[in-house]
Amino acid sequence: MAEAGSLEDASTTNTSLIAEGASGGVSTSRSYYYKLLMEIETNALKSQQEIGLVRSQMAAKQREKRLAQLTSSEITSLAPETPIYEGVGKMFVAVPVPDMKNKLESQMKQVDVDIEGLGKKLHYLETTAKNSQEHIEAMLKRGAAGAS
Repeated sequence: MAEAGSLEDASTTNTSLIAEGASGGVSTSRSYYYKLLMEIETNALKSQQEIGLVRSQMAAKQREKRLAQLTSSEITSLAPETPIYEGVGKMFVAVPVPDMKNKLESQMKQVDVDIEGLGKKLHYLETTAKNSQEHIEAMLKRGAAGAS
């Protein structure tokens, strides 16, 4: 889980910046809050970009699964002795119907595993983005209250 490690690293960095900012004067504190705000904003933007990427990867995997399902349903209606061919590069190779069914089933299982993994990654990224946004809003509220 590399994602969890990066969250801990960001949290540690944020905490150290706050601690350093608390020990300094007013201008030092403002510069640390500014640095902290910029870091959180960078993390939020990075998370948003990764969310878009993961969503497109999930859509591609779902299309791949749907194609395998359609192919499998078409092959199921064929007689076992029907010749079918699989594209391999620029040529086609004859494949027995049962072998192709097994290959498609294993492909669908692997795609399901991939989709599940992407779903977990998406959940993590959405949580990270939400937390970053909440931190930014809290810092801005504190900054506005401190300026009054």
